[in-house]
Amino acid sequence: MDSPISEASALSSRMLAWYDRHRRDLPWRARPGEVADPYRVWLSEVMLQQTTVQAVAPYFQRFTERWPTVQALASADLDAVLHAWAGLGYYARARNLHRCAQVVAFEHGGRFPDTEEALRRLPGIGAYTAAAIAAIAFDRPAAVLDGNIERVISRVFAVEDPLPGSKETLRRLAGTLTPDLRPGDYAQALMDLGSSICVPRRPRCILCPWSDACRARALGIQEDLPRKAAKAERPVRRGIAFWLVNPEGAVLLRRRPEEGMLGGMMEVPSTPWLAGPAPELADAIVAAPVAVPPATAWRPLPGVVRHAFTHFPLELVVAAAVAGEGWRAVEGVWAPVDRLADFALPTVMMKVVRHALSKT
Repeated sequence: MDSPISEASALSSRMLAWYDRHRRDLPWRARPGEVADPYRVWLSEVMLQQTTVQAVAPYFQRFTERWPTVQALASADLDAVLHAWAGLGYYARARNLHRCAQVVAFEHGGRFPDTEEALRRLPGIGAYTAAAIAAIAFDRPAAVLDGNIERVISRVFAVEDPLPGSKETLRRLAGTLTPDLRPGDYAQALMDLGSSICVPRRPRCILCPWSDACRARALGIQEDLPRKAAKAERPVRRGIAFWLVNPEGAVLLRRRPEEGMLGGMMEVPSTPWLAGPAPELADAIVAAPVAVPPATAWRPLPGVVRHAFTHFPLELVVAAAVAGEGWRAVEGVWAPVDRLADFALPTVMMKVVRHALSKT
């Protein structure tokens, strides 16, 4: 599709003028006249992946207070990073964040590469994040395409093919408008426009600096775009979590495998999370992920722990027991109940903890 805008430079100039008047004040954003810090740009972009600005802001503040430089983050213990990340979800991001910091600190002398191509070779940095860092931190004319920008571009060009299949089309079209002058500010301007004006429902078109160039508005379909492919059904997954307390009152935790969901995080041991009915407790005990003395009596606690992941909802029954003789040989970490907050427990496991404490 050809651009509906004959003067792309005029459009980008108009967008930058709008940004200079309406830019958001965000903790990771350089103020006018300041040079952007690549570390803060990178950290914020990783945190913002599939997470809102409101949710990220306090995490960003705590991270930068604790680890103000990429070298400090690289030297941090992974468990400390995972614990600080708890609540943001998508924990693979936290592991990649730590690995990326180490690569930058120890292989690149503490300096982030300044091109999209080089940035994409770093752990956890994909096409969007590389483009955002290149544009915002290094003023490279990169076509940045986050969810807000996808919405703006799909409406300006009236792209009716549904996402995610239209991503490459949107990226190409975005590139036709990306200016050589202030590309970082331009990318952030589109982010802000999508956040405050070109919103999903009831867009405030009368306030948009591109309203006269928007093809979707001319067609009256701006609120219908971007179209999205129908989501596949998300079957409920179920499992059993094992709340095992030793005679000293400590609870058994274990570390999840590095690869896979919640990789490297601590958990209350549980069965695999599978679609279908919950496993029978007697069968689950036989294959329990905790090696407990045979005489230990497990009992299901009333109620169910529910948690919604992006790709599926989860229901966990919690079975509780007191460990008998031989508990010291059980593989895992015995955590005092009053110190559970010190461990890198993801949100779903904190729900298990609260449920168990309220029912035992």
